[in-house]
Formats: sequence, structure tokens, C-alpha cells
Amino acid sequence: MGNRNKYALAGLAAIVVVIVAIAGFVLYNGNSRTASTQYLPNQSSGRQIQIVAAENFWGSLMQQLGGIHVNVTSVVTDPNSDPHEYESSAADARDIANANIVIVNGVGYDDWALKLISASSNPNQTILNVAENLGIPNGSNPHLWYNPVYVNATVKQMYLDLVKTDPADASYYKQRYENVTVSLAQIDSRMTEIKQQFAGTKVASTESIFVYLANATGLDLVSPPAFMDAVAEGVDPPAQSISEFQNQLESGNVSVLVYNEQTVNPLAEQMKQIAAQHNITIVGVTETIQPPDVPFQVWMNAELLQLQNALNANTLGQ
Repeated sequence: MGNRNKYALAGLAAIVVVIVAIAGFVLYNGNSRTASTQYLPNQSSGRQIQIVAAENFWGSLMQQLGGIHVNVTSVVTDPNSDPHEYESSAADARDIANANIVIVNGVGYDDWALKLISASSNPNQTILNVAENLGIPNGSNPHLWYNPVYVNATVKQMYLDLVKTDPADASYYKQRYENVTVSLAQIDSRMTEIKQQFAGTKVASTESIFVYLANATGLDLVSPPAFMDAVAEGVDPPAQSISEFQNQLESGNVSVLVYNEQTVNPLAEQMKQIAAQHNITIVGVTETIQPPDVPFQVWMNAELLQLQNALNANTLGQ
């Protein structure tokens, strides 16, 4: 298939993604409104649980679980910046110091938040360090929200933390936890569908953000780990990994290149250009939820649908 037809299909895929995202957002808001009409805020306290999430992907899930009983502040949300390079502010320090629950990703991804937690020394806080809760050791791939097993386990812990903090509203949180679990299962089903259709298909990525998702969908991620890790960490990849990656893209064996739109550097951009020159479909993903005001599930489903359509387009072009 030629470039023109392939990119036409990619354009159609993008339209479908937008439609699905809008539909999902309407559905999400509808569920939220329904739940809100069935429950009243905790009359014993007269206040909401104050929650700070270092990143909006965890904040979105906590907001869905907590509903009207929580006020969630997500710190890292900017679609135009690299979350790895975030620098905290005085407002962040104040929010974290006053929070009942603080959620951090861990594994070195948001050390700025851990420093603020340590500085505030609030003994009454519940701290959910996602990596520690999962038993993920330091030095591991920090993009934990792209692993469906990790997401499901984290949502369960969020639910338990809410019940512990506000036991009077346990039944409310239980209902919402069940709803969120169902919506996440739909994402897991799409991953399974991709795996059934395209398991073993060779794909590449400019960054380690895609490793967990490639494993979950059964795709063969061939790009050099040294290159992906270096880009994620903001350092120069080894020369050998650059040459190897370029040869892979020029070989004609790679179907899709996944490109992290929030960690842009000259070498990653160079690989993206090589992929385009060799008719490899490029799929953009982001570190944080985009657009920032949609739920986690809408964002993740849209990215999976874009990936699935890109793989389909490549199959049709063979």
C-alpha cells in the first residue's frame, strides 16, 4: 500500500478515535451523574476527602472512585511538557501538606512529590506509592499505568484507601469501584482482541513507555531497550543502539512505530522521520491523559484503537 492510502486510513482512524472518545466521555459523565443523585455527602463530616495525585492518570481513576466525596487535585497535566522533567511549586507543596490521601507513581518518576511529602511530615496522611504497593523495584520501567494488571491492582488499593479514610461511605465507594472495574475490563478486552489479531507482529517504539502495552497485546517490540530507556531518561542512547534502531526501521520488517509525543528529542524525531520514509505507520501516545479533561478509560481506549487501526492498515497494505 502506498503512503497516500496508508495515511488516509490513519486519518480515518483518528476520526474514529475522536468519536469514540466523545461517546465515552458522555457515557462516563452520565454514569457519574446517576451515581451522584443516589448518594448525599457524608453528613457526619460535612467535607470532602482532599486528595492529591502527582499525575492525572492516577488522579482520574481516584476521582471516578471517590465521586462526590472527594476533591482530587492532579498536579502533572500539561500536554506540552515532559512529566519526567516536572519541577514542583509552592502550591504543590501546600496541596500535598493539606491532603488526606496522596498518590505518587514512584520508581523515580515523581521524586519531587516524595520530597514534598517528606517535608510536610503529615502523620495523618495516607500515601499510596503505586510502585511500592505493587512491589516494583527501583530502576524498573516507571510507566506503570500502561500495564493493565498494575492499573487494576492500583484501583483496588485506591478503593481500600477511600474506605479506610471514610468508612461511613463504604457502600458508595463499593458501587463506584465495581463500575470502574467493569470499564477497565473493556480496555483489557481490546488488548486481548489486538493480541488475538496481531500477536508476534514486529513493532518499534522511540521510548520505553510502550513496553508494558506491547507485552499486554502480544506485539514483538524490537527496538533496542538501550535506546528506549535513554530517551525516557533524557540522556543520549549508545551509538550502537542508534545504528541498530535505524537498521530495523529500514529493513521493512517493522509495521508500526510508537512515538511518545511528550518526550521529544532530536534522535527520537530522526527515527520518526526514517519510519515515515519507509512507509511505517506512526502512532502517537502520551505520558499523561490527553485531552486532560477526559477519563483515563477514554484516553487509553482511544490510544489502543489508534494502534489497532494502524496494525489493520498495515495488514491491508501487504
